[in-house]
Amino acid sequence: MLKEILLKKAYLPIMEMNDGSAVTRDSWELRRKEMRELLEKYSYGKTPDVSVTVTGQLKENGKYTCAGKCTEERIELTYTTQYGKGSFPVQIFTPCKVKNPPVFLHIAFGLAPHRYIPVESIIDSGYALVVVDYCDMVNDNLFGDFSDGVASHFGTGEKRGDEEWGKIGMWAWGASRVLDYLISERSDFDTKRVAVIGHSRLGKTALWCAAQDERFAAAISNDSGYGGAASSKYGKGERVDDFLRVGSWDWYCENFKKFKGPFEDEKPYDQSFLLSLIAPRYLLVGSAELDCGADPEAEFLTTLHASSAWELLGKNGLLTEDRMPEPGDFLGEGNVLYHYRSGTHYLSSDDWSAYIRFLDAKFK
Repeated sequence: MLKEILLKKAYLPIMEMNDGSAVTRDSWELRRKEMRELLEKYSYGKTPDVSVTVTGQLKENGKYTCAGKCTEERIELTYTTQYGKGSFPVQIFTPCKVKNPPVFLHIAFGLAPHRYIPVESIIDSGYALVVVDYCDMVNDNLFGDFSDGVASHFGTGEKRGDEEWGKIGMWAWGASRVLDYLISERSDFDTKRVAVIGHSRLGKTALWCAAQDERFAAAISNDSGYGGAASSKYGKGERVDDFLRVGSWDWYCENFKKFKGPFEDEKPYDQSFLLSLIAPRYLLVGSAELDCGADPEAEFLTTLHASSAWELLGKNGLLTEDRMPEPGDFLGEGNVLYHYRSGTHYLSSDDWSAYIRFLDAKFK
């Protein structure tokens, strides 16, 4: 049943090189490069290749919070490139009774306290939590406002080249700078076990971040939809015209606009390419039953299609029965998790519980 559905969707092949030859383990890195270049050219734009150094300055010392279970710090993270210096704040929660905890790096819609961030539950589960507000890295004012943050640092303007990066790329770049800081200055964390997580547009960002930065052990996409885990061809959720209408086209590169209207399904790439770039690391995809804009069916099928990358590399991808999932399903036996819940577009405590349950098993 599922195989027939995938064939009808006419997904672009992952296991076929651009020249038509079959992908092998020996040629996988070249295939990764081909798929990444397509995503850079037509979707997210190319991340600048620069030398960067990162430092963190403590702004608020580790006060105890969550009934004394953890400390909270505020760090001002400064990045330095050949273009000068930039900075943004980072919030860090460290459990008091866990030595070298694994880390959730949350690209978030605001610092805690926030309705999407159940700090105490995360701490109780033995994880450190690092939070960065995406708008502290570059604004989300829409319609091509590249006037601050990472955008202004790199001189990105209203008139961009066709393949010049958009804001998803900038937010992802900023998250990698947070990982730089954790690796270089936080020996109290297990930086080999860092999971980057985001919801909605920030789920798209978490995936693109981990796809480019292989130091992340896991990528978590919650209700990420189009530009994230859902197919960008033949989908039932958001389309290019929707991004153009509301002004969020600046999340992507200028080439993205070329697929508006009747050209929507002529893309030479698909989101299964993005997901497969995370193999053989852990990939966690969460969907909500009533989240029509994110197209949960497409999120599931795209994740299933991308699992061929894990299989090529000798790992189990998404393991599932031969049927479409139902709300409440937790498909986490392989190295790819698909979590499907009832409800709407939201990062809920149920979602966090599913992701923690999966990583508990994988991180041991």
